[in-house]
Amino acid sequence: MGRKKAFELKSKSDPVIGKIKKIDIEDMATSRMSEEKEVHDAVYQIVSTAQNLVDQGRIEKSSLKDYGLFTIEEAYQEIKKNKIPISFRAFGGRVERNSIYSTKIGRKRYIPEPVLKDWVGLYKDYYTVREAYNKIKKHLDLNMRAFIGRVEKNSVPSIKIGTQRWVPREYVDGLTYVAQNYYDVSSAIKSMKKSNVKIKRNAFERRLDRKRIPHVKIGGRRFIHQEVLEQLIKVEKTKK
Repeated sequence: MGRKKAFELKSKSDPVIGKIKKIDIEDMATSRMSEEKEVHDAVYQIVSTAQNLVDQGRIEKSSLKDYGLFTIEEAYQEIKKNKIPISFRAFGGRVERNSIYSTKIGRKRYIPEPVLKDWVGLYKDYYTVREAYNKIKKHLDLNMRAFIGRVEKNSVPSIKIGTQRWVPREYVDGLTYVAQNYYDVSSAIKSMKKSNVKIKRNAFERRLDRKRIPHVKIGGRRFIHQEVLEQLIKVEKTKK
């Protein structure tokens, strides 16, 4: 007779897990292409109009903000208003590296308003890879190199915008929730040992492989809900 399952438990529906699983990077990329075209068309119109007016001497460069062109200093003030956590030096560095588009009129650089609004919008929907890692590492034992590897292998969903890669906030916030409410394999085994339930990692993973322990797989890792592990510990203790 085959060995009896440790316990029978149907996985409970978790809306956060559902949201994470439904994230579709291809849809995001397609939507992003459309948004970028709109930004590009708007920027072209603003820059060409402003440049012509300056060349004709019809407006002063000090009035360019009225036409939708911000100096780096003015753009940074808008960034601060939106409470985006970035220093002026870091912001200026991104402009210099062209990860934030700017145009030069005369000797000064200007950031078109559509670019600025788009960049602010990105921060509301995405984290940079480093920001995503810094948020996740507070709850999961994971080093930066391993996290980048998962991004590159698409275990962690991301989208490339300009010269930078971004991770959806919904995914990062969802993974943070998972880390607070679920155990990964290592922490699950540690918790069992603390409760005087001895089990080898290989044996535990075999049960996961055979779906004898309900779990979810996110970002290339398997997670067991706290309630499931508590029940498993109780069942294992009754066997003694």
